[in-house]
Amino acid sequence: FKTFAPTAAQMRAIETITEDFEREKPMLRLLEGDVGSGKTLVAAATAYAAATTNPRGQSFGNLQIAYMAPTEILAQQHFDSFISYFSHLPINIALITGSGCKKFPSKTQNYVERTRNDAEEARSYVTDISRAQLLKWVANGEIAIVIGTHALIQKTVKFKDLSYVIIDEQHRFGTMQRGT
Repeated sequence: FKTFAPTAAQMRAIETITEDFEREKPMLRLLEGDVGSGKTLVAAATAYAAATTNPRGQSFGNLQIAYMAPTEILAQQHFDSFISYFSHLPINIALITGSGCKKFPSKTQNYVERTRNDAEEARSYVTDISRAQLLKWVANGEIAIVIGTHALIQKTVKFKDLSYVIIDEQHRFGTMQRGT
């Protein structure tokens, strides 16, 4: 598992976004940066903050995050990145695209095993699942982070406690898709 310290600019972005979580009105932020500047790290850190927070008025459960990418390749890359970042933590991550659905970790792997493994080995604990099963787990809140393409905004996808939506390369989506 690779670790590295965020840059000062990444830390400012993370702090600004997490401060927005405390406000009553929704935030709309644009995070800009060159390729390789750490935008995915900022997204992951802020997603972690939401995924480890209980819904308002509850002492259990977690908030949910949707991360929408314009292509299946980019969605898969983000899924792999999030597994690298969170493989040692008890956070369920899913991928939903037009081609299928995946979940990390598989039901057969427990948290203790994941803390002993590196991120590369952790990818072996990704499992293909049916769309119906994924939708059930998203609806009951079992999946904290759902990464996908426009498949995320289909009417059949219902979240229990969706609190944070990240749209990667939002300019590549239409006005109607961005507003959903």
